Amino acid sequence: MKLYRVVLATMLLVSAAARAESAPVTLKKGDRIVFLGDSITAQGGKPGGYVTLIKHSINAAHPDWGVEVINAGISGNKVPNLQARLQKDVLDKKPTLVFIYIGINDVWHWRKNKDGGLAGGTPKDKFEAGLKDIIGRIQAAGARVVLCTASVIGEKADGTNDRDQMLDEYCAISRKVAAETKVTLVDLRKAFLDYLKTNNKENAPKGVLTRDEVHLNAAGNKFVAEQMLKVLGVQLVDVPAAPAKK
Repeated sequence: MKLYRVVLATMLLVSAAARAESAPVTLKKGDRIVFLGDSITAQGGKPGGYVTLIKHSINAAHPDWGVEVINAGISGNKVPNLQARLQKDVLDKKPTLVFIYIGINDVWHWRKNKDGGLAGGTPKDKFEAGLKDIIGRIQAAGARVVLCTASVIGEKADGTNDRDQMLDEYCAISRKVAAETKVTLVDLRKAFLDYLKTNNKENAPKGVLTRDEVHLNAAGNKFVAEQMLKVLGVQLVDVPAAPAKK
C-alpha cells in the first residue's frame, strides 16, 4: 500500500508538471515582461540574444499592443541573488509577466573545498525554497510567472558532461516547483537534451547551441527564444542584420 501511494504521488506530480509545461500564457495589450536570470539572460539583451529576439517577435506580431520587455539578468546570479534583488529589479518595475531562467550557477558554482566538501553552489533545499519565495512574491504582486529549467553545462549528448546528474536533479526541483505553484513551465533542459541527441552526432561538448558549454551562441539564442515564444503563441521572427557600414 505504501509503495502504491508513492507511485501514485509520483504519477500525479509528473502529470501536474506536464500540464504546467503545456499551459499557454495569454499575451495581452500593454504587457510588461521582465526576464529574470543570470549571465545567459544578461547577454540575451544583446543583438541576436534571446531576449532581443523575443521582443522583436512580439512587436512584429502585435505592433500596436505596446508590449514592454525588460531585461533583469545579472552575471553570476543564483537563486539567492534573485531573491535579494527581486523587489528592486522586478517588482518595482510593475511587471505583468515574469520569465525566470535560473539554475545554471546554482549547480556550476559548486567546488570542492580544502576539506573535500562542496561549497559555492546553492543547496537543493535553499534552491527549492528560494524559487517558491520568488514565485510567491511575484504572484502576490499580481503578475503571471513562467519558470524555465536550466539548460546545459556541457553539450555532450551521451550524458557524460561532468554536471549532468546534478543539473538533472535541480531541474527536477524546478519542475516540481512549477507544478506546486501552478505556473507555466518551459522545460529548457528537456528541449536542449532532445535537440542535442539529434543534432550533436559527434558528441561535442560545445558549439551546437552554446559557445562555451553554457552561454548561448546564435543558434542557442534562437532556440531558447523559440521555446519561450511557444507559450506566448508567437512565432519567432529573426532580427534583420544591421546594414554594413560604408
